[in-house]
Amino acid sequence: MPTDMEAALAGIVRAGRAPGLHGVVVTRGEDLVFEHYGEGPDVAWSGPLGTVTFGPDTLHDLRSVTKSVVALLYGLALARGHVPDPKAPLYAYFPEYRDLAGRTGLTVGHALTMTLGLEWDESVPYTSTANSEIAMETAPDRYRYVLERPIVEDPGTTWRYCGGASALVGGLIARGTGVPLEEFARTALFEPLGIKSFEWARGDDGVAAAASGLRLTPRDLARIGRHVLESGSPWVSRMLTPYVTIGEGLDYGYQWYLGPDWVGGFGNGGQRLYLRPDLGLVAVVTAGRYNLPDDHATSVTVLDEVVLPAFAPRR
Repeated sequence: MPTDMEAALAGIVRAGRAPGLHGVVVTRGEDLVFEHYGEGPDVAWSGPLGTVTFGPDTLHDLRSVTKSVVALLYGLALARGHVPDPKAPLYAYFPEYRDLAGRTGLTVGHALTMTLGLEWDESVPYTSTANSEIAMETAPDRYRYVLERPIVEDPGTTWRYCGGASALVGGLIARGTGVPLEEFARTALFEPLGIKSFEWARGDDGVAAAASGLRLTPRDLARIGRHVLESGSPWVSRMLTPYVTIGEGLDYGYQWYLGPDWVGGFGNGGQRLYLRPDLGLVAVVTAGRYNLPDDHATSVTVLDEVVLPAFAPRR
């Protein structure tokens, strides 16, 4: 199996069909079955890193795969009684914004599923404050920025990609646990999984960016994927339930994308955490295709033409 993947990946790279590829990690059960690292320019959430030689210990931006990790953290906080059930009213847990208290009907679950119905636009480049996520990260109060957005749709009816929703989920975790989001992540998830090294970028207000700021090694992201596959917890079942359809054959759970036979986390630049429960497969792809219209192309090519064929039944 590793030989098959090595040959397939080498062919794709030679053909120039995996531009910006930084890393690939594939695990099955407890086994690391394939690993590849490249070299090239990289950019962290906080700025350029120059040319990087990637390896097993190199931290990499997860970008919006961070959202999927935060959803997992919410479940860990919920099991400890630190945060409200997703059915709870959202604004009740941000009581300092009393001037917004009349906005009834929004729940925590609407934040988890990105169906808040609030005005939000991340279609412009993430280098501009015209992008709602960047405007939030540069705002003096991220939570007010999100919570005061105009309501443009009925809550729970339409999926709208929204880093602000993830920020609210991260804020509920920090408020409920009494520690910063990154500290709760360290003690509740990372250390129990043997993850020793991570970074979490912060916005101008000093708060960890729950939408996109986490940096992990590909191996450690695969550990988190393995935990999701094998935990069997009630929360993971809720988290991976399809709540809203966002495209043909694509649904959304609690900050996770759901396909016909897979679940995953997606991040700007081609970051992917891909799980196939039926195969016991976890695959991680990291890349540097940030802010490009086809940023997903490298990771999709690697998954479709390198990883999955190696696990197809032999005839």
